[in-house]
Amino acid sequence: MEKEFKIGAIIKPHGVHGEFKVYSTTDDNERFKKLKNVIVRTAKDEFTAKVVSVKASDTDVILKIEGYDTPEAIEKLRKAELFVTRDNAVKLKKNEYFVADLIGLKVTDTDTGDELGILTDVLQTGANDVYEVTMSEEKKVLIPAIKECIRSVDIEAGNMEVHLLPGLLDL
Repeated sequence: MEKEFKIGAIIKPHGVHGEFKVYSTTDDNERFKKLKNVIVRTAKDEFTAKVVSVKASDTDVILKIEGYDTPEAIEKLRKAELFVTRDNAVKLKKNEYFVADLIGLKVTDTDTGDELGILTDVLQTGANDVYEVTMSEEKKVLIPAIKECIRSVDIEAGNMEVHLLPGLLDL
């Protein structure tokens, strides 16, 4: 399991007081408002910074961290990635999982007991997520993340059991 989760990257300075615009990689920008600390990782360095202020909307996140008070200081952090520890990640509801924890799970067909492959990607669509399972170099199957298909997920054991609806393997 991942110890840290990427929540975004610094795009550019915003204003003249050391704020910066964030490219968010989370599904809910409101999560930034609860941040107390963030891990900043550049190509050469990594440090934990105290979050001073946050402005978040559905489309934008503006962040300010302690010790960075000018656009010039932020410019040096351009493209730095932002992470949180698992302890500071958003709390999940029942049957919700972090994408980072799902990637790499072994996927098994509950009807046949056959191993289908490895979950290699999570596609986020409007209605529900779709799990991409790589069966071989040439073959992949897309499985909707709905209760009719996903029978069990065991992150600790690294397994997911699925029921394939008719036609899913015929694509």
